[in-house]
Amino acid sequence: MFGKKKIFSFICILFLFATNSYAYTNIPKDFINEVVNDAKEILDQPDSNIEKKMVKLSKIATEVVDINGIGYYSLGKHRKNISVESLERYLDLFEKYFLKSFSSRLVVYTNPQIDVIGEEVLSPKYTIVNSILKATDDRPEVKIDWRVYTKNPDRILIRDVIIEGLSLARTQKEEFNSVIENNNGDIAKLFATLEEFISK
Repeated sequence: MFGKKKIFSFICILFLFATNSYAYTNIPKDFINEVVNDAKEILDQPDSNIEKKMVKLSKIATEVVDINGIGYYSLGKHRKNISVESLERYLDLFEKYFLKSFSSRLVVYTNPQIDVIGEEVLSPKYTIVNSILKATDDRPEVKIDWRVYTKNPDRILIRDVIIEGLSLARTQKEEFNSVIENNNGDIAKLFATLEEFISK
């Protein structure tokens, strides 16, 4: 069984998109398949340095991932207890945190072989797309489920990824809640934690 940090690194492979802005199908299974294929092409570019890849991946994530949606969910019950101004500050910090976190991990991967194998429509708003990260000499096969938000059929977005049963969004929500609760409900401590990560 992978540790959380290793699983989190694998999750980073998933949040990719092509350099063309929203040129993908709105069919969830095909969308994820196209995302995965473009991910491989981006990560395997031999003539692009790490910094350039990170910039590209950050731009990509803003187009394919529902960053605000994940941010709201990650804040959980504490969202009800903060001012509009604090919420706006949180969303700004969360986006910077999210983009840096994922882009910095993505660049270390090459040749991610992911097969999309099925999908399950949960409701008009959500579809789960199932895929498998193929095993290599360095890692075992990993089951990956994508939670795709389909409320707007003209712009479907990734809301969560579940790796071997572990939800990225839920794990992040628990971590943020722990920071706040361990500091007597002070949301400022979470802001400071996010700012510290961003500034590194």
